[in-house]
Amino acid sequence: MAGVTHADRCPGVLRPHLAQDGAVVRIRFPGGQTTGAALSLLSGIAQQFGSGDLQLTSRAGVQLRGLPDPVPAALIAAVREAGFLPSETHERVRNIIASPLSGISGGLVDVRPLVADLDAGLCAEPRLASLPTRFLFVVDDGCGDVSGRSFDLGYRAVDHDHGWLLLGAADLGISVPASHAADMLLALAREFLVASRRSGDVWHVGELRSWSKRVPGVRTLNLPLERTDVPLGAVGGAASVQVPLGSLTPAQAATIDATAAGRVVITPSRGLVLLGAAGRLPELVAAGFVDDASSPWSAISACVGAPSCQKSLIDTRAYAMRLAESGHALPRTHISGCERRCGAPAGAHHDLVAPTAASPLLLVGESR
Repeated sequence: MAGVTHADRCPGVLRPHLAQDGAVVRIRFPGGQTTGAALSLLSGIAQQFGSGDLQLTSRAGVQLRGLPDPVPAALIAAVREAGFLPSETHERVRNIIASPLSGISGGLVDVRPLVADLDAGLCAEPRLASLPTRFLFVVDDGCGDVSGRSFDLGYRAVDHDHGWLLLGAADLGISVPASHAADMLLALAREFLVASRRSGDVWHVGELRSWSKRVPGVRTLNLPLERTDVPLGAVGGAASVQVPLGSLTPAQAATIDATAAGRVVITPSRGLVLLGAAGRLPELVAAGFVDDASSPWSAISACVGAPSCQKSLIDTRAYAMRLAESGHALPRTHISGCERRCGAPAGAHHDLVAPTAASPLLLVGESR
C-alpha cells in the first residue's frame, strides 16, 4: 500500500524487528488458539536461539526476543516445521482476536470455526497480503468482550445463525447470516484496500469513516459491550490464569504442557485459558501464574521497557515489581517507557508514562 509499507514495521518471523536486546520475531495465533505442546515447542526454540521467555502480546500472539541479527535460518526452519508459519506471504496479517472463552463458557455460539475459516480465506487471497500489519479482525461470540476494543473489521454473533459485521467500531454494522460472515469480512477487507489506496497513508478502517458509512446495508448500532478482561480461576471446567507481565518462562511453559490436556487459549489480556484444567490450578499457581483477580499482577501490565528497548526511559518491569509489592489495591494500570505506550490494554486504565515517583503511593496516571 502506498504510504504504508515504508513504515509498516510490525515484526513477523521472516521480517524481524531489531530491538536493543536483539532481534524480535512475532508469531500469530488467530483467535489465540494453541496447545500446551505447541507452547512448549516454541519455548524450546526461544531457549535455543533467544532470551528463553515467550512474550505474550495484546493480540493473543507470541514474541521471541533476544535473537541474533540476522535471525538464524535454523530458527526459521524450526518455526516452519512446527507449523507456526502456515503462510509466508501472509504471516504478518493473520491478526485475528476472538472471544477467549468461546466454546468454554458463556457466549451465544462457538466462533472457533469462523476464526479458522477467516484465517484460511485470508491466507488464500494474494491481495490481502497487502493489508497493513496493524489491521485487526475481531470475532465476538455475542458476549461483547472483544467487540468493544479497537479493531478494523469484526463479527459479533446475535444467535447461532446470524450476526453483525462491524466496520471499524461496534457502532456500525451489517446484518449477515453466520454462514456468510468469513466471506463478507474478506470482501470488506478487499474493499478497504481499494479505498485506502485512494486516500493515501491510511492504516485503519476507522480512518475511512466516510467509506464505512457508504457500505451497502450498513446501519448505526448500539450494542452492549462488556469488560475485556477474562475472569480468572476455574471457568467452565477450564483454568484461567494471568501470566505476570505476559512473560512466560521456560519452567512455566513446561508446566502448561504438563497440565493442559487439550486446547490452550492465549487471551488479549496476556493470560492463558487451559481447557479442562480447572483441577490443576494449584500447580499453575505454584509455577507463578495468577488465578486471583485481587492479585496486583492481574491489574498491572507494562511494555518491555529498558534495557530491552532503546526508546524506553525506565525499566518498566522493575517499576511494575515495586507496584506489585507495595501491598496496595491498584486500578488497571499500564506502565510505558515512552509516549508510544506499546502494549497498552483495551478499555479504561491508568496510563503511566515513564513514571519516576519515589514511592508507588504517589502513583498518578491518566485514565484512558
